[in-house]
Amino acid sequence: MSLERVNPARLSPATGFSHAVVATGSRLVFLAGQTALDGDGKVVGTTLPEQFRTALTNLLAALAAAGGTPADLARVTVYATDVGDYRERARELGSIWRELAGRDYPAMAVIGAVRLWDAEALVELDGFAVLE
Repeated sequence: MSLERVNPARLSPATGFSHAVVATGSRLVFLAGQTALDGDGKVVGTTLPEQFRTALTNLLAALAAAGGTPADLARVTVYATDVGDYRERARELGSIWRELAGRDYPAMAVIGAVRLWDAEALVELDGFAVLE
């Protein structure tokens, strides 16, 4: 399996994401949206960074259970209830990402959502990975 991250020089600098990811492999893992739910199904954390950490940890736990690692992520979509807050905290969220998932960034998008499934949830992450 290989993922080639493509960031053309003529596009804006790719900071915390890749513009394109070329995936070669034989297994696709589709990851359901993960929020800041704990093992009892309760949303934990009241700030975006707290919830982002838990949601990303949950996403990576699902990926690991399927046999993957953060480096296998080809695409992640972030749904945020406050995109302005997400932008303001981008450095902090990027630091959390690097701590938990490293620097092999997938193709990413951040999408504003009026609300998520659980009213207390501020952020949700889903995606897919390519494995051998």
